[in-house]
Amino acid sequence: MKSKLKTFFLAISLYLFTYALIYLVHINFFRVNVIFYSALLDSFIALIIFVVCFVSTRVFKKFSNSESCMLFLILLLVGYSFSISLPTVIDRSLSFYFLEKIKQHDGAINRNAMSEIFINDYMIEYKLVEMRLTEQLRSGTIEMLDDCIVLTKRGYLVTKFSSFFRRNFLANKRLILDEYSDQLTDPLQNSLVNTQYLCDTDE
Repeated sequence: MKSKLKTFFLAISLYLFTYALIYLVHINFFRVNVIFYSALLDSFIALIIFVVCFVSTRVFKKFSNSESCMLFLILLLVGYSFSISLPTVIDRSLSFYFLEKIKQHDGAINRNAMSEIFINDYMIEYKLVEMRLTEQLRSGTIEMLDDCIVLTKRGYLVTKFSSFFRRNFLANKRLILDEYSDQLTDPLQNSLVNTQYLCDTDE
């Protein structure tokens, strides 16, 4: 049992090493469209390489077929978790940005300046609009028709799911600064349609 356990942790370590190596090669020598998708692809490639090595190596012969399948499933979940938890979160996280921005200003920033930082700095420095458009275009949830951004059928399905999940499975008493609120379960409920945002249909 102890021998199998050691081999199990060895397998996870080897997989993570392979994944990290492939990821570093990918981001440094190849083009990347979307960080999350590329990291996910790297995790799959690492798993395929690991499975080939696993099958051809005597060290792992001690695992039964069911144990091997469980190991592959665990590695798949580990790769998926790392793809989201590290490159994707750090790439997209507003929280990390705020911390880095505070550090940039010698570790202290006026609280009243935070909204201005988000509007004037974050949007530009992180190319927020451009990157989110790129991700959604690659995901197939939107398409560009001249200057009009149009939601696709897939986009409608995604928004139905996200709205349903927000209303039913997000916390109703969520701390926002010093107050617990359910505002984020339906953040658009008090938002009015701005006609300036609509596409020009006169053409």
